[in-house]
Amino acid sequence: MMEGSYLYLIAFFVSLLVSATTMPLVIKLANTYGFVDHKNNRKIHKETMPRLGGISIIVGTMAGLLIIRPESDHLMGVAFGALVIIVTGILDDKYSLGAKTKFAAQLIAAIAVVASGLNIPFITLPFMGQFEFGIFSYVITVIWIVGITNSINLIDGLDGLAGGVATIAISTILIMALLDSFAHVLTIALSVVLIGSTLGFLFFNFHPAKIFMGDAGSLFLGYSIAIISILGLFKSVTFVSLVVPIIILAVPISDTVFAMVRRILNKQGIMSPDKGHLHHCLLAMGYSHRETVLIVYGFSIFFGALAIIFTNATLWASLILLVVLLMVIQLYAEFIGLFGKSRRPIIDAVKRFGMIDKKE
Repeated sequence: MMEGSYLYLIAFFVSLLVSATTMPLVIKLANTYGFVDHKNNRKIHKETMPRLGGISIIVGTMAGLLIIRPESDHLMGVAFGALVIIVTGILDDKYSLGAKTKFAAQLIAAIAVVASGLNIPFITLPFMGQFEFGIFSYVITVIWIVGITNSINLIDGLDGLAGGVATIAISTILIMALLDSFAHVLTIALSVVLIGSTLGFLFFNFHPAKIFMGDAGSLFLGYSIAIISILGLFKSVTFVSLVVPIIILAVPISDTVFAMVRRILNKQGIMSPDKGHLHHCLLAMGYSHRETVLIVYGFSIFFGALAIIFTNATLWASLILLVVLLMVIQLYAEFIGLFGKSRRPIIDAVKRFGMIDKKE
């Protein structure tokens, strides 16, 4: 066991060092071959930036996995899916692929994973116990993988934001896996090397960034988080096994859901870009670039800690905690304007109640 622990520690530092040391070369290649992000009215940055940083994350992850050499029946399917995601991300960083093309590629990657036998077979519901999905487990797994893959991509809007949020989410999954004596070895291996390689990237991505991770990085991280969450969290039979990964990923998931609702209400396509994401709203409130990123980090750490507490709480305590959590997310979304400044049903209802009370 001790030797295994050292192996994971070595893999962590190898991933970190490989990611960090390859970054200068990646920056040069990105600038030379036109893998750059041009400024526009929707972007925060004011100058053209290289956006191929995800390559260093990927190379660092591969280097770390070569040290650990994890074994799994699902490895080939997961690896093929990752390859599809990486190629799609690289092409998008160069040619800006359409939403339908990227979605099709994500579907192929998700189907490859499901074909390897990896899926979400059940959830554990309060008062009902384990609920088997049966044949629908394949559809649910595909939806989960595609959804989480995109959620990390959507929050990649500020220096250090997506990388930091992903690192916090993966660290939470790793802690929970280490506390679980039946944890899947691939969950621990992937988590360790992903944390190392992403930290190596963040040295170059914190504000002011020298490089962006691009879609190659954000899609790869989202895909990887989806995989390790299926391996390490959905296999649990404690309380609501579906809720824990959602809490861990509450920041990117809620931001994605609010974005879809906002665009539907505004009669826009759900894949249409806008400036209504969490980080945009915080910037509009007057927070600096660095402050905004740190605030989102704080939310991510809070939700991560909450997920760990959630798994060890009693049934009723978990239910109460979940209701309070949903109310907090809704109120905060209304307060900062994630739905739009004119759509604040709970806050408006409280104000109306206050006015009625004053009249009486």
